[in-house]
Amino acid sequence: MSLLRDIFGRVGRTVTAYAGDKALMLAAVSGAANVIVADGEVASEEFDAALHGLRADPVLVKGYDALMLETELYEGIARARTRLGRAENLRHVASIVERPLSQRENVFLIAADVADQDGISGIEANALGEIAAALQVDGEGLLRANPVRRPPA
Repeated sequence: MSLLRDIFGRVGRTVTAYAGDKALMLAAVSGAANVIVADGEVASEEFDAALHGLRADPVLVKGYDALMLETELYEGIARARTRLGRAENLRHVASIVERPLSQRENVFLIAADVADQDGISGIEANALGEIAAALQVDGEGLLRANPVRRPPA
């Protein structure tokens, strides 16, 4: 019975991926948006890092094209400019808490890559902490295990 349930679960996730997993997309976009706006400015490097991370997610890339992800990211950033909008973004992030750990970690890592463009500032670290708590993942452990590697300048 467990094998059959596993097969149906995988088929269901595959169909969801191709149809567009809106909850996962909104969680990833909202987390990235909260980090982008955390320091009060929207840097193009952060926006580009968010888009790159969104397009690197294997589920999101199957269900959404680049323009759709960019549009949703702009909307998430617009929401994140107010306290109410940041809270709404966190609700989108928390909505996937029942998902597999790998999906929740991917959402966190997208936001972490956005924050780590010039090193993670204190306010960005706070935003990442809120995202990690909403996703129920070990944010600090993920940051240590997956640092952004840049070539020496």
